[in-house]
Amino acid sequence: MRQTDLIPFFAMTFVITWGILGLYIFASETMVNLFGNLTGQHPLFYLAVYAPAIAALAVLFYREGVDGIGRFLSRLLMWRTSIYWYVMLILIVPLVFYVGALFKQGALDKLFPFASITAYLSALFFMAIKGPIEEIGWRGLALPLLQRKMAPIWAALLLGVVWAVWHLPAFMLSSTPQSAWALTPFLVGTLALSVIVTPLFNHSHGSILLPAFFHLQLINPLWPDAQPYDTWLFVVVAAVVVWLNRKTMFLRHNTVTEVLL
Repeated sequence: MRQTDLIPFFAMTFVITWGILGLYIFASETMVNLFGNLTGQHPLFYLAVYAPAIAALAVLFYREGVDGIGRFLSRLLMWRTSIYWYVMLILIVPLVFYVGALFKQGALDKLFPFASITAYLSALFFMAIKGPIEEIGWRGLALPLLQRKMAPIWAALLLGVVWAVWHLPAFMLSSTPQSAWALTPFLVGTLALSVIVTPLFNHSHGSILLPAFFHLQLINPLWPDAQPYDTWLFVVVAAVVVWLNRKTMFLRHNTVTEVLL
């Protein structure tokens, strides 16, 4: 894999996602007549969300063939990292949402906002096959290639900007989940989350599984809606993560730069 492979990866990612959402924005009547209203469960919405993964696998297939894709996807089985990162994933992330909810009126009215465990598990399943799939592209392909030329902190911020901008069309469609979110906290929060997940990625030696699990924890439907207070707390968490990992975040030593491990 070459660093120049980032060009077709980013281009394909934006063409798929912005193409689908753009058609619903600028040719909404035609798209609704042909495919129905675009919701968070619509197949075209899933296709738009899967764009980073699709683009990454397409580039990999072109460069490395089927064998390369198999080696790449084996990183979905990598789970070993420091116990401190599991504390972050299992305890700190939910804690951010619950602490943020303390500042938002009504956010903690229902600690279990589902009719049953089955309803919750169903909602969690659909979240698991949506957002976390993005990490195949963002952290699976883009981050290691970016880290070939820049320190992790700068790779994290640059990828965070791209990640945030990629979401923007969804804010213009009333039928998408993002339409209910505040834009500025989302943009700031995306940068913070990109910073947090980068040392997790490097400390797990290039795992795609753990960034995907981190992504799932961020959208776990069990956590209370603490926007925008959760965002500012994640900024604080990001600052602490950078401080604790300052010896590696600003240097390119011991960073993952290979896509096929």
